[in-house]
Amino acid sequence: MVSPIVIFILFLGLIIVFSGIFTVKQQTAVLVERLGKFHSIKRSGLQFKVPLIDRISGRVSLKIQQLDVNVETKTRDNVFVKLKVSVQFLILTEKVYDAFYRLENSHEQITAYIFDTVRAEVPKMKLDDVFERKDDIAMAIRRELEESMNEYGYGIVKALVTDIDPDPEVKVAMNRINAAERQKIAAEYEGEAERIRIVAKARAEAESKRLQGQGIADQRREIAKGLEESVEVLNRVGINSQEASALIVVTQHYDTLQSMGEHSKSTLIMLPNAPSSASDMLTQMTASFVASQQLGEDMKKGSLKNGHGEKKS
Repeated sequence: MVSPIVIFILFLGLIIVFSGIFTVKQQTAVLVERLGKFHSIKRSGLQFKVPLIDRISGRVSLKIQQLDVNVETKTRDNVFVKLKVSVQFLILTEKVYDAFYRLENSHEQITAYIFDTVRAEVPKMKLDDVFERKDDIAMAIRRELEESMNEYGYGIVKALVTDIDPDPEVKVAMNRINAAERQKIAAEYEGEAERIRIVAKARAEAESKRLQGQGIADQRREIAKGLEESVEVLNRVGINSQEASALIVVTQHYDTLQSMGEHSKSTLIMLPNAPSSASDMLTQMTASFVASQQLGEDMKKGSLKNGHGEKKS
């Protein structure tokens, strides 16, 4: 029969043996020390260490990590601005020892370099340039971090300026400037549109006046033709030209009165319209035509006399 002591020793031996077996996850590295001194780096999978002599001093992740840092600084035009910088980094597989033993706190180290770089680059730029050249700031951060952190076993994958936040009063002022600029452009476009409307209206009015004048001229031309034909018809029945003209004028006078009377809202002042008044109007018109004809003949005779007199001298 096996004694309890042997069983205990066997059980204790199994525990010691199994304590030397361990697993390492994917994208992870385990550092093993032997009697307090670095011994080896174990990769992913089933691994073994010497019980009671070797120990696991630490585990490091080989995945890409991200560190977000908020930095406040001022620009060249004395505007305080907050920048949010995101840095993606990882531990280089061939420099796991340096990353674990040479650097106490990687996040604090990276943060310090970010602060130093941002506060060296941003004060050289105006606020508008910070927005336009944020990629240049990110490249400067990555370049500075690569030069310093590679030595400690860290590789910089990407550096991004993800947010630029000026003082609230500055943002309000920027919005007002932008709004004023847009209002100025809108006013210019409205002015140009108004100018185009005025020019188009003036051209339309000019064309309307031209067509209206042409219409009036055509109307008067047709009226003259109609009057000429009317006079010829009246001459055929024994009415001379003066009487025919007077008759036509009286007829047009009454046509005008009739046309004005057709509109209910028009105001019409009636002159004497008795038969004797019409006769008087006709007599006056006939006398006017005769006087005009006589005046024309006198002017012709006077011009002829002047012409003969000049020729004599």
